[in-house]
Amino acid sequence: MTIADLAFYAFSTVTIAAALMVTLSRNPVHSVLWLILTFLSSAGLFVLLGAEFVAMLLIIVYVGAVAVLFLFVVMMLDIDFSALKGEMAKYMPLGLLVGVVVLMQLALGVGAWVEAKGALGLHQAVTPDATKIENTRALGLLIYDKYLLLFQLSGLILLVAMIGAIVLTLRHRRDIKRQNILHQMWRDPAKAMELIDVKPGQGL
Repeated sequence: MTIADLAFYAFSTVTIAAALMVTLSRNPVHSVLWLILTFLSSAGLFVLLGAEFVAMLLIIVYVGAVAVLFLFVVMMLDIDFSALKGEMAKYMPLGLLVGVVVLMQLALGVGAWVEAKGALGLHQAVTPDATKIENTRALGLLIYDKYLLLFQLSGLILLVAMIGAIVLTLRHRRDIKRQNILHQMWRDPAKAMELIDVKPGQGL
C-alpha cells in the first residue's frame, strides 16, 4: 500500500466521520466546525485525484466564506436548545421515513446504473489530455475558450436572478426617516438656523 492509498483512506475516514458528526452534534456551533473539517478533508481528496483547482475553490469558497458565515450566524442567534430538541423529537418519525425513502431511491439508482456505450470516449473527447496540460489550465481553456458564451450566459442568468431577488425583497417604507446626503450638503445655514430674541422673564 502506497502513501497515496494511506492518504486516501485517511481523508475518506475523516470526511465520513465529520459528516456524521455534522448531523449528530446537538450544538449547532459544533456542527459547523465539523462541517469545516468535512470540507477540508474533501479538499484533500480532490488533491489526491489531481483536481487542485477544485480543492482550492472548496477551501476558499466553502471554508473561507460559506462555513465561516454559517458559524457567525449560528453564534449570533439566540437558539433555545431545549425547544429545538423538542421540535426534533416531534418530527423524528417523519424524518426517518423520508431518510429511508431517499436511501431506497439511491439504492435503486445505483443498482440500475448502466454505462452507455462510448460514454467514456465522449468524456475524454471534451477534456484535454492530462499528461500534456495541467488541471487548472485545462479548466481555463474549457471555460474561457471553448464554452465562453455558455459561461457568460450563465453568469448573466445569475446576475438577473440576484437583481430580481433584491427587487422583490426591497420595500420602501414611508414611515421611516431616511438620511438624505445631498439635502445635508446643500442646506443653507441662513435658512437652517433661526435666532429668537427671548426677553428676560418670558418663555419661548
